Amino acid sequence: MSVSAKRSAGSVEFDLLCLIACPNPALGQARQMLCGAVDFLELFRLAQYHGVRPQLIESLHKMAWETVPVSARTSFENFRRYHGAHALFVSEQLCRLAAKFSEAGLRFAAFKGPTLAKALYGDVSCREYVDLDVIVPEQQVDEAERLLGSLGYCAAAGDRSYRHAFLGYLRQYAFVHPGNGVAIDLHWNFTGIHVPFPLTPAEAWRDLGSVSIGNHAIPTVAGENLALLLAGHGTKEAWRCLGWVCDFSMLIDRHPDLDWRRIHERAKARRCGDAVLLACAMSQELLGTPVPRALLGLLEKSGRVHALVERLTRDLRKSPPDPAGQENFSDFHLCERRIDKLLGAIRLALTRTSGDYDMMKLPPALWSIYYATRPFRLGAKALANLALRATN
Repeated sequence: MSVSAKRSAGSVEFDLLCLIACPNPALGQARQMLCGAVDFLELFRLAQYHGVRPQLIESLHKMAWETVPVSARTSFENFRRYHGAHALFVSEQLCRLAAKFSEAGLRFAAFKGPTLAKALYGDVSCREYVDLDVIVPEQQVDEAERLLGSLGYCAAAGDRSYRHAFLGYLRQYAFVHPGNGVAIDLHWNFTGIHVPFPLTPAEAWRDLGSVSIGNHAIPTVAGENLALLLAGHGTKEAWRCLGWVCDFSMLIDRHPDLDWRRIHERAKARRCGDAVLLACAMSQELLGTPVPRALLGLLEKSGRVHALVERLTRDLRKSPPDPAGQENFSDFHLCERRIDKLLGAIRLALTRTSGDYDMMKLPPALWSIYYATRPFRLGAKALANLALRATN
């Protein structure tokens, strides 16, 4: 079945997003769809959910806003102005952080957010993002926290001992500036302790790129490492957002010289080579981006990836998307071996989390008790879920 035929299975509005959010928008087909029955409120809502409003608005502008009602155009252009200002402000916050970290001699790299927008789309305002993501060496997390505090950022959850006890397994902490609302995710790894990931921090540190934002050269993940990062992140999140597919498609389109065979081999060495194949397949299925030639044969042979593509694209096309219906533990899609899923599940079952604390708030001196109570809490939760399913 062709890409165009497959697109017909979704809503008109979702199909329209796929046509104009891809690296090379099909404006002719988009014009034909706009002449039909398009719900512009739904189109904007879907674009917001999937994080592709800048791409949508840019394409509508190129089509001279044909058939777009005045009220819808006004809403779209209001967002464009707001997003442009927001992107500049968040980028300015990133530059302040970069200057502070560099002055302190703290190694860091920004990824996603403004750096990805500039690297793939050419401008910080051409991609949607909510927060900033920064990675530092694990041994320098405490110093990074101190520096963020000097910039006015506060931890989103608990004090340092609480974060270490209940959030450390995520290998990232969230910080928010109470004055301006900007959020920063401070990472020392790219995923939690329970699943593999195509890219390790050590690999990223060895081959950083940089992106110019204002007068600052911001260190960032680039090249083959960026391909591994985007494939891993999208797969970890079950590709629930079309914007993540657009990012990977844009990478394929903008960097045809990447060694995709080597990229896959590196991911496979980390026990999640399917993440790269899945990213390529999602890009082809939804946006018509050709799969790199070096990976065509591998993708053709992968029944697991084909099954995942069918299920994930079906879920992605649902309108309206249902966050409550999204599956738990979607990050286990990174595991291409059952043994990794089993070991990851065991690791999670034995790791205390904020949910344990919320269920039974104990003083710090007794926090070690959570290691013993967690399996029982998870067992009770599983039984409750089974009982709920039985009654439905």
